Amino acid sequence: MKIAIIGAGDYGTALGGVLAEKGFDIDYYDKRLERESLTEVVDGAKYILLTVPSQAVPHVLPHLPKDIPLIVATKGVLSAHTFYEFEDYMVISGPGFAKDIKACKPTKLTVTDGRLIELFETDYLTFDYTEDENGVLMCGAFKNVYAIEAGLLNLQRETAEWSRYIEKVCLEMKAILKANDASPETVDLVCGVGDLKLTCGYPSRNYEFGDILRENPDYQPEKTVEGVSALKKIKRGNIVIPEGQTEILAKLIKQSDNWA
Repeated sequence: MKIAIIGAGDYGTALGGVLAEKGFDIDYYDKRLERESLTEVVDGAKYILLTVPSQAVPHVLPHLPKDIPLIVATKGVLSAHTFYEFEDYMVISGPGFAKDIKACKPTKLTVTDGRLIELFETDYLTFDYTEDENGVLMCGAFKNVYAIEAGLLNLQRETAEWSRYIEKVCLEMKAILKANDASPETVDLVCGVGDLKLTCGYPSRNYEFGDILRENPDYQPEKTVEGVSALKKIKRGNIVIPEGQTEILAKLIKQSDNWA
């Protein structure tokens, strides 16, 4: 069975390695690769795995066939409405660094469809499950935003201050999910609190951005910071933010005028 992977970055190649290990026929498309066209890569595919950065998603989706099941592994997409044109889509997300998956370290992710368990499950890659696609996507976007603030505060992993921050953020994320017709309980899954804990510290690029920004307010990163992209969408009003329940997010929005 052929699976087309759109995006040959670290995460795409990590998940592609799992699929290849399980015997699936893998083909990649990435604009940085001088090889097959997108049409050739998706031709004959039974699934399409999307792993491009979130800001590239609007540019890629119009060119993908809408009748092939789409697996969304991109983090930073704020709403399931983004994929409304697709007949069949599902989400995989959670606390998995690409390097850990490539090294076959035990990793647990969240999936929204049982077919994903069949495709990806190994002795080191396991899953929890929910049908809340919107909530899983939102968790994947907001944890990056909150990780920037953790860096700005220079919070150190596993300290009491860090733990209080994680607890408060989870309450904010639950309020945000509820305000946007998603399930607050999704935050309790690994795509929520698990990924938040992983991202609020090094080697997370979002945490690193906040930590550097704390010392250098004019810092401009060379690589994409997904939390910045998500924050720009939030500030454009692309999502409902419940008043009086998101103190940390409100503070972050206010102080981000120079970089998001």
